Amino acid sequence: MVEPLHPTVAEVTARIESRSKDLRAGYLEQLGAARAQGRTRGRLSCTNLAHGFAAAGTDQPPLAGLQWPNLAIVSAYNDMLSAHQPLAAYPELIKAAAREVTATAQFAGGVPAMCDGVTQGQPGMELSLLSRDVIAMATAIALSHDMFDGTLALGVCDKIVPGLVIGALSYGHLPTVFVPAGPMTSGLANDEKARIRQQFAEGKIGRAELLEAESRAYHGPGTCTFYGTANSNQMLMEVMGLHLPGTAFVNPNTPLRDALTAEAARQCGRLAHAAERGIGEMLDARAFVNAIVGLLATGGSTNHTLHLVAMARAAGLIVTWDDFGALSAVTPSLAKIYPNGSADVNHFHAAGGMGFLMAELLRGGLLHPDVETVVGSGLSAYTREPRLAEDGRVEWVDAPAQSGDTDVLRGLDNPFAPTGGLRVLDGNLGRGVIKVSAVKPEHRVIEAPAMVFEDQQALIDAFQAGRMNHDLVAVVRGQGPKANGMPELHKLTPQLGVLQDRGFKVALVTDGRMSGASGKVPAAIHVTPEVANGGPLGKVRDGDVIRLDGERGILEAQVSASVWAMREVATVPASPPGYGRELFSALRAANNGAEAGAASLF
Repeated sequence: MVEPLHPTVAEVTARIESRSKDLRAGYLEQLGAARAQGRTRGRLSCTNLAHGFAAAGTDQPPLAGLQWPNLAIVSAYNDMLSAHQPLAAYPELIKAAAREVTATAQFAGGVPAMCDGVTQGQPGMELSLLSRDVIAMATAIALSHDMFDGTLALGVCDKIVPGLVIGALSYGHLPTVFVPAGPMTSGLANDEKARIRQQFAEGKIGRAELLEAESRAYHGPGTCTFYGTANSNQMLMEVMGLHLPGTAFVNPNTPLRDALTAEAARQCGRLAHAAERGIGEMLDARAFVNAIVGLLATGGSTNHTLHLVAMARAAGLIVTWDDFGALSAVTPSLAKIYPNGSADVNHFHAAGGMGFLMAELLRGGLLHPDVETVVGSGLSAYTREPRLAEDGRVEWVDAPAQSGDTDVLRGLDNPFAPTGGLRVLDGNLGRGVIKVSAVKPEHRVIEAPAMVFEDQQALIDAFQAGRMNHDLVAVVRGQGPKANGMPELHKLTPQLGVLQDRGFKVALVTDGRMSGASGKVPAAIHVTPEVANGGPLGKVRDGDVIRLDGERGILEAQVSASVWAMREVATVPASPPGYGRELFSALRAANNGAEAGAASLF
């Protein structure tokens, strides 16, 4: 039996629609004006058009004739990222499949794709979040030639999919299908990987042993298998109806993955022929509420408290952290994928995956069922999963009605927790978020003296010197988007985890990021206003007692109001030059802050 739409889901959607009314109306008017101009190539001069198909070979006649739609391939391919290396073969596969539905496809442009796994704790990580806006701009540049009637967006990881969405929304009148590569096959178990990292942090093993373990964990083509931002992206593209159903977690370089890629091209061609609606009309307030619910139900990456806000803004919608908090209170936790559990995304997929999950959320009235998707109206198609038919093409069958492993995936009748595990924090230190789904209940409320650090290395040095063997709240500040680009602080996880395992009460408070890859230590992240904008985290001094209450949503320094008012905010050192960081100073300066999406584009 399907429940009616949950009242909180309806209320949050209505609030988003109300606060976004004028902005959304202006955005839709912009899309209508673009669509009214007709097929884009028809507006080009003969010289323009000849430049556009000069190298198109046998596709020149249909491109010149203006009868077939032309699809833009925008790809994040590079062969250094395991998640994006499989995309190398996609363009020719897509072009051949597009011709089957009387469409052409051209590689319109590449977007940068950097890996947080490679840059973690390194200077290049300061470019990571900023790269999302660069990807959005690069996507717009790729589409700016006005040669295209639809878009195939090829990307998987952290900042890349949100950037592609934002860029595609700038050409929101075009139908857009997202085409992923899938996760690598399972390697070293996640719990064992975490154990070995902590042993290295304690000096119990050397670098050779650590590298051997990491190589067994990250061992081939495809996305890393833990449930961080990359795999959260793939979940979101399904819940938002931008993938073909069941596409997210099929392994790369398999017949089914290739068949899905070809079918994505054919479906984009069909949508371009119809020319009825684009990604901008599809992604309305209901689609973003569905996305938040999917994120909460699966314990997805906290990075999406930034990305979904920025993506929504690109569609003329204003989403706030309070929307996340309200939906978290009514969304049950249905999945346990590392770091929220020991399983990886391959185990989740085998247990029933996205088809089972979405059927349960729809049954409970937690998703809007009547949204538009790339395969038509309604989310019912996303309760099915793909299989290879005898002719080598894709057919869809009903997803399992029962979970294949209730340690990994559960239904509404027996959730892992009654809420989504994300809390919005508030207090005299500002506003932030905490992901409590991976934190044991006894660690969710911490009250301890502060140790203040101005960067990651200072904390690591203190740990190695034995100065952190006591209860503490580590305050790592000056890590916001304006200060240094808001790098991930995942490098600190082993040290903090060791302290927790030694029996100390420990937490992290920062205006930086700590992604979905991090888990068991409570972390108040994205604290805003950031210190570079005068945020109160800059008033904290060593020894101040900090209370982080992940149950009640409190983040405050236990300092008298009079003393607090007299204190000055610490100065944040400027991000140093080198490693390309100086090229991004304008983006840092223009950033609108974490709660507004940490974007420089609006």
